[in-house]
Amino acid sequence: MSLIPHFFGNRRSNNVDPFALDVWDPFKDFPFPSSLSTYFPEFSRETSAFVNTRIDWKETPEAHVFKADLPGLNKEEVKVEVEEDRVLQISGERGVEKEDKNDAWHRVERSSGKFLRRFRLPENAKMDQIKAAMENGVLTVTVPKVEEKKPDVRAIEISG
Repeated sequence: MSLIPHFFGNRRSNNVDPFALDVWDPFKDFPFPSSLSTYFPEFSRETSAFVNTRIDWKETPEAHVFKADLPGLNKEEVKVEVEEDRVLQISGERGVEKEDKNDAWHRVERSSGKFLRRFRLPENAKMDQIKAAMENGVLTVTVPKVEEKKPDVRAIEISG
């Protein structure tokens, strides 16, 4: 019995871990004291607002497709970049809602601040043809794949 389908929404997959190429940040969720965030702003509470930004990565025969749910953000608030060492970086920021002195807040559950996710792309990615589109709060990044050259198969006549 495999536990992998259970952890990934009961999706059947030939891969052991579909996010194995995700660039892991060991300090991403580490609770630094507020005094350290003065010296290391990247660890501040504000920058971890979208720590739970969920991104799906599927591979089709033609491309690698990344989909991120970014409700309430428009395309100007999101950045998609590729680094030289084949790392796809998706980042952005949701601003804090303006407060009015006359407003009485009863609950604040929506987060604001920055998010950042990084993925190491495989060797078969066409780095110069990556496309991104945003519709209804869903970012779709398509990374075309290099066509695999199929080996030439030549039939050999059998004598006798």
